[in-house]
Amino acid sequence: MTWVLVIGLALGVLVVAIWLLRAPRAGWEALLAVLLLGLAGYALQGRPDLAGAPHAADAAAQGEGALLVEDRRMFAGDVSSADTAPLVMVSDAFVRHGDYAAAVGLLQGAVAKDPRDAQAWLALGNALVAHAGGALSPAATYAYREAEAIAPDAPGVPYFLGLALAGTGQFAQAQALWAGALAKAPADAKWRPVLAQRLARLDRLVAMSAAVRPRN
Repeated sequence: MTWVLVIGLALGVLVVAIWLLRAPRAGWEALLAVLLLGLAGYALQGRPDLAGAPHAADAAAQGEGALLVEDRRMFAGDVSSADTAPLVMVSDAFVRHGDYAAAVGLLQGAVAKDPRDAQAWLALGNALVAHAGGALSPAATYAYREAEAIAPDAPGVPYFLGLALAGTGQFAQAQALWAGALAKAPADAKWRPVLAQRLARLDRLVAMSAAVRPRN
């Protein structure tokens, strides 16, 4: 029900802007892109089942950081290297509190200590994306590729890389990554239902985008 209301609100904003406020046709694509990016954030990481409560800006950032850590642990499991585990654990604490710059520094030390720790590379990629406000920088891409090279069948990189791509409007690429990861997922993987649910949300978002996209 919550998802229906969110879509309805977005469509309402689009209708008001185009037909009531007479937004110029040249700006429709930009308006649609803004709405879709907002929906993407909710669709892919929103949790409407949680009780609502007012939050300050810093509390919201901490909530996003905590969700990032929880998702990484669900998709990637525990740290594989005893040498890097303390650094990754402390970096997780910084991420939970929204201090992504500090987390990046620690994780750079972790991958320098053990370049074969896929978990540390994945955590570094996530911290770099978060520190850049959701942008997929070359450094983050490199970290994800290192993690993928070490553990090519692990779902962490496809999930988080897809999340970053979707956050920048590259929905088709995100769909392909998530669909591929889901197709290879073991039937008993604890993250499988989560990925299936978020992929379904992304599919609906893409379908809605195609339905409301202005035609010349």
